[in-house]
Amino acid sequence: MSITAKVYIEHERLALVPTLRTLEDVDIRVITQGNTDPGSTVFPFLIEYDDRGELEAALEEDPTVDNYELVDWTDRTGIYYIEHTPETKLISTVVTDVNGFLVHTETKRHGWLVRLLLPDRAALNTIWEYANENDIALDIIEIYGNSETGGEPSYGLTAEQRTALTIAYEEGYFGEPRDVSLNEVAEVIGLSSTAMSGRLRRGMRNLVGATLVDDEAEE
Repeated sequence: MSITAKVYIEHERLALVPTLRTLEDVDIRVITQGNTDPGSTVFPFLIEYDDRGELEAALEEDPTVDNYELVDWTDRTGIYYIEHTPETKLISTVVTDVNGFLVHTETKRHGWLVRLLLPDRAALNTIWEYANENDIALDIIEIYGNSETGGEPSYGLTAEQRTALTIAYEEGYFGEPRDVSLNEVAEVIGLSSTAMSGRLRRGMRNLVGATLVDDEAEE
């Protein structure tokens, strides 16, 4: 079953992040294209900022920008085609590789908030692994299964994190006092205590991010 995932990614060499960190109150959004070459490094962006001169000066200094072309400027909003440098970190290629689509991409804080349409959870795991290999921080905010009924949210948890948290809860790991140790819970799943600890931490972080702080992040 296909899924829709909302993720937040952050790295100092993600596309246009240097510009985002230079200019306060700049808003950047990728303009969705129906047909995109998976190997392309040129993308259309809608950028909102008060001063066009300051914006283009920041683009000139941005190490992720090889070249840019202004298509249109109205009031404080510009449409640009931007070509990225080879060292720019992109997830668009791996998303295409897993037969996924970037449905919506916009800047948040010092990174990008991305909504992905993916064929299954295995595709999301591939993207997660790619992010880890490239030192890209990736937080899963929401995952929805796409079905005729709209699917149910999994609250930002991967299948492995959901299993780890569920078993830890059922075995009494979250009790006060604890009924079992971390080693004992890890043995149930067949993981080392270090791997189990990391899976629980990431799962709790994603769960908190999806249920307690996501609304604030969206503002």
